[in-house]
Amino acid sequence: MITIVAGTNRPLSKTIEVAHFYRNLLLRHHTTSQILDLADLPDDFVFSALYNNTGQNDSFNALHDVMADSDKFVFIVPEYNNSFPGVLKAFIDGMSYPSVLTNRKCALVGISDGVQGNALGLSHLTDVLNYLGMNVLAQKVRIPFMQKNFIEGEIKDAFIAQLIDDQAKLLLRF
Repeated sequence: MITIVAGTNRPLSKTIEVAHFYRNLLLRHHTTSQILDLADLPDDFVFSALYNNTGQNDSFNALHDVMADSDKFVFIVPEYNNSFPGVLKAFIDGMSYPSVLTNRKCALVGISDGVQGNALGLSHLTDVLNYLGMNVLAQKVRIPFMQKNFIEGEIKDAFIAQLIDDQAKLLLRF
């Protein structure tokens, strides 16, 4: 199973819209997937589900189980302060140890309203995921200038659309 992680807990974010776009892209390649939206995290999960409280928050545990039951992932990663969202890091930190991400495979998609499409944030996240033993697909797609390149659930730039389609095909063979 492929799980697409919408990497922010911001309600009604562009991130979840891109996650739905990617899910539809995978369907066009005859592959089903599911979306894990970090907006579904319990508000207090950093206190009620991590460290000494591991396993004690049923809502967090359900999301953890989705990750544990998945073979591959796509992380949709918005730019927050020239990196990736802290909630995504906290969620990853909440995975059981040794990490359920070890020896799993993933693709990364960066999004931002700026020129680089969260290139630096994808680099930071790659470091974290590699440390945990996750295999990150080399082709990382960045969607810059979200205001003009992602409208009404579709990528408007033909080059970026081709890159993300190529990435999906590579992920399926990865």
